[in-house]
Amino acid sequence: MKKALVLMAIFAGMCLASRRIPFTGKEPGPSELDKLIAESSANQFPAVAPSPGSLYVPGSGMIDLAADLRARQLNDLVTVLILDRASAIARGTSKSARTSSAAASVDALAGIPPVGGARLQNLLKLGSNTSLDGQGETSRETILNTTLTTRVTHVLPNGLLVVQGAKSVRVNSETQQIAIRGVVRAVDLTTDNRVSSDSLAYLEITVNGKGIVGDAIRRPNFLYRLLLGLLPF
Repeated sequence: MKKALVLMAIFAGMCLASRRIPFTGKEPGPSELDKLIAESSANQFPAVAPSPGSLYVPGSGMIDLAADLRARQLNDLVTVLILDRASAIARGTSKSARTSSAAASVDALAGIPPVGGARLQNLLKLGSNTSLDGQGETSRETILNTTLTTRVTHVLPNGLLVVQGAKSVRVNSETQQIAIRGVVRAVDLTTDNRVSSDSLAYLEITVNGKGIVGDAIRRPNFLYRLLLGLLPF
């Protein structure tokens, strides 16, 4: 019976370990860029041919000489300069002291005075002294410097732009993904559609890593955590 339980536990751990998605040997699925290209191709309108003798030619660069090319519409691109640095330090000090004492004596026992008038002084005497002095400190610092081009996904009624984008870098079976999402004002954009991450409201930055380093720090499997829970030390 015990051997059967051990074999079942080992089999369950192997099944959980095999669920990890390998990073090599399989073609990755369609990315967000592939989905965007497919969606744009499905909704693409045919080009309008210019009228003979017309001064207006669609798509000509001359019509943009006096135009404001800042992003204002859906699917416009905005380059975000991510300069994020956060640090936090917490310190705590705890100190307490307590002293207590108790004493007891017997003048008479069951109504009978002590023989010879002697009293049982200091029959019981207790004392205790407790003190606590503790200190703790934690610190954390995060620095992220990169540039990421995002896309306008929504235009709010008040003119604010919701931008969202992602970047994936794969080097030696190690994949790093950076995603950003936030709300920006069109007036904060430069002429070349650049903006600092400090100007984005509701800023969401996600950084994930997959690969050899991610395997080294990933959560232990169920069988290993079960064995740790059963060990008394």
